[in-house]
Amino acid sequence: MLKYPVILLLFFLTLQSIPVQAGQPIALKTEQLKNDSSKLQLRHFDTLKIDTYRQQPDFRYDQTIPVDDSLWNKFWAWFWRQFSGIATANYSGSMFRYIIIAVFIALIVFVVMKFTGVDFNIFTGKSKTIAVPYVAASDNIHEIDFNTEIDKAILTSNYRMAVRLMYLRSLKKLNNSNLINWQPEKTNQTYIKELTDPYQREQFSLLTTQFEYIWYGEFFIDQENFKEVKNSYDQFNTGIR
Repeated sequence: MLKYPVILLLFFLTLQSIPVQAGQPIALKTEQLKNDSSKLQLRHFDTLKIDTYRQQPDFRYDQTIPVDDSLWNKFWAWFWRQFSGIATANYSGSMFRYIIIAVFIALIVFVVMKFTGVDFNIFTGKSKTIAVPYVAASDNIHEIDFNTEIDKAILTSNYRMAVRLMYLRSLKKLNNSNLINWQPEKTNQTYIKELTDPYQREQFSLLTTQFEYIWYGEFFIDQENFKEVKNSYDQFNTGIR
């Protein structure tokens, strides 16, 4: 019978043991703000400088930008008006404009390359075919009438072929003078090494490099450039004894 009153007594004593401070409010520490005693210095805009800036064109923002009314802009304005009825949607119109610009640029590049004599076969991986008046595979320098064949190449403006023939003629002259030992299977660099004279070797090396760029590299050569190349060969052949 005394069991429940004892429990109640213990519960009451537990409540009495809780500190009273836990329920008291926490005091906050406050600090008093100090008044700003610094002196303020009022500044004013210089009206004379402002008027000076107003007179300068770079600071006059109320001016309207002049319209570029050049012939180039007039052409493009007319050009796009021709296709304004075709490209009605924004997206399709932008794409259509880019396509037209790409085609126009490609046409300009084609015309420029055509006038400069660029061989378009280089883009297909095929070299330009040249009518050779003799069997180029053999290149027997003892069987070619160089004077006749060179004149034919010059008359037909086939300057690359003329350079090739002049190079072979120089090989023949060197061979006839016992300066090299010509053989069909030898390379051009071999003939350069066979020359014992340093000056002659240097000049023939330059002619060899020039010939390989023009013939194997398919470099375009016009009449004016060919005259300079021909003079170089004539000077070299004159020095062969």
